[in-house]
Amino acid sequence: MEVVRTVQDLRERLAREPDVACVPTMGNIHEGHLGLVGLARANARCVVTTIFVNRLQFNQASDFDRYPRTFDDDCAKLAVAGNDIVFHPDEAEMYPQPQVFAVDPPPIALKLEGRFRPGHFRGMATVVLKLFNIVQPQYAVFGKKDYQQLHLVRDLVAQFALPVRIIEAETRRADDGLALSSRNRFLSATERAEAPRLKRVLDDVRAAVESGDRNFTALEFAADAMLARHGWQVDYVVVRSRRTLATPEPDERDLVVLGAATLGAVRLIDNLEILAP
Repeated sequence: MEVVRTVQDLRERLAREPDVACVPTMGNIHEGHLGLVGLARANARCVVTTIFVNRLQFNQASDFDRYPRTFDDDCAKLAVAGNDIVFHPDEAEMYPQPQVFAVDPPPIALKLEGRFRPGHFRGMATVVLKLFNIVQPQYAVFGKKDYQQLHLVRDLVAQFALPVRIIEAETRRADDGLALSSRNRFLSATERAEAPRLKRVLDDVRAAVESGDRNFTALEFAADAMLARHGWQVDYVVVRSRRTLATPEPDERDLVVLGAATLGAVRLIDNLEILAP
């Protein structure tokens, strides 16, 4: 496996590749990321995983500074997973000048995660567009755990007519149901035992909707209350349209329940897709 650190070197290296799949990450690689690499490998001859902690998508400098950097361990895991190239630029390489041009995402980016992380999706969309221009992949793999991010990336590709096929990966989970995340390492032992409750609460909402209950407001309120009783600080538990991430139309069947809540000092997100009757 090769490590490439400059845009010029990467472009020269990829010039001889007939097809490329890109897996954008900020590092701290876990089994969820490795699942993305496996999907990329199934679709292209060359897999490029990018590792870049993007300052633009952090609304608090402390969160940027705290993000775990585990590059040597990341490379060891990626090599075993069959990754071909790690693109690992520093900030001077990615942003040789202040990034004054940016992608302005649509209004849905100000809802859900965007409400609690101002500027996050603007920074995410800007760096993803830049990485796509650098790597020029035919495929890119994104996980469903970051459901709103996936939604926005799909629209970004469509509206800018980018020649990239977005491949969606199912959320990887621990045996107890907790969605794998780089943030999980910050949970205490007690918090880690409590953390799977978030998925269980979303499971309850999904089961109710799939049984015909469309009183989403009541279901969301009950989910909030359940988490709050067990010490969570809830940002939202909502049922939304998969197509738009807006409030579902009365006859809409393809839905998703999304949740975000903080346990101790760790903010967790999760979601489950729903097929309503």
